[in-house]
Amino acid sequence: MMSIQAVEPVVSYMVVDHYSGKILAHKNADQKLPVASLTKIATACVVLDWAQVTKVDLSQRMTVPQSAAALGGATAVGMQPGDVLTLRDGLYASLMASDNVAAESLAMHVGVDMLRRRNKQGHPMNEFVTELKALSGKLGMRSTEFVNAHGLDFGLKKKPFSTASDLCRMSKYAMEKAGFRFYVSQKSRKISVNRFGNSRSFKLTNTNQLLGKSRIDGVKTGQTQASGPCLVVSSKRPNRVTKFPDGGSQIQKRRVTAVILGAQDRFRTGRELIDYGWKQFDAWDAAGRPRQDLRGFLPGF
Repeated sequence: MMSIQAVEPVVSYMVVDHYSGKILAHKNADQKLPVASLTKIATACVVLDWAQVTKVDLSQRMTVPQSAAALGGATAVGMQPGDVLTLRDGLYASLMASDNVAAESLAMHVGVDMLRRRNKQGHPMNEFVTELKALSGKLGMRSTEFVNAHGLDFGLKKKPFSTASDLCRMSKYAMEKAGFRFYVSQKSRKISVNRFGNSRSFKLTNTNQLLGKSRIDGVKTGQTQASGPCLVVSSKRPNRVTKFPDGGSQIQKRRVTAVILGAQDRFRTGRELIDYGWKQFDAWDAAGRPRQDLRGFLPGF
């Protein structure tokens, strides 16, 4: 598998066929790197899995915890401890606006519930991070370490990290959830935050500037000083239906995902890699989608 020279410098990337794990392009894809708010992809998956298992309605309200104050100004909508919003609006804020306070609030709320249901003592965030690690283990993400729900890494003794290849695995898992796909595909959204009994409305704008371009319908941006600009993007073509003489038919889904870590211009690079990935996909598809060389596929798909 050949790598390509991206338009802009980029530390690491991987482009895969979402359904088979066919590697379409890569560079340093197994290098452990800080991934900033791409962590929130995993956070949202844990929240959605928890809600499904417990049958909790996402209209349930949560309170921004006191621990959010330690995040400083790391909030897109100015939330502060004591504010109240729904889990659904917390997911919108976390995934669309990359709001760190929203991610912290979701994790603490879910962590408290997990401890209660398991009749355990402990810190809610530690319980939530344990779930993040369990999910990454389940997905075969062997080069990933999560330490919080939002991905902030400044001043931490134990630094979080992942790889482009591991985040391809996580993104596949996330984008197969209808709810997750809807959240990350929205260009803008209004949410409500209640403070001291007064409801305030905020308009969120998705930080993913590539939505709607090259059929891109997700997924997430990330950036800290340590990680540099990062991005995961996914592009979907309409399903292809092949009809057979006997009256039967076959439906082939088509989606390409790219993970970009440490890019100088993540949006330009992301679109270039998606377009290149589709060209590689088309050539592989025209050849009958051969799988003779399993080294060309990402394990776990």
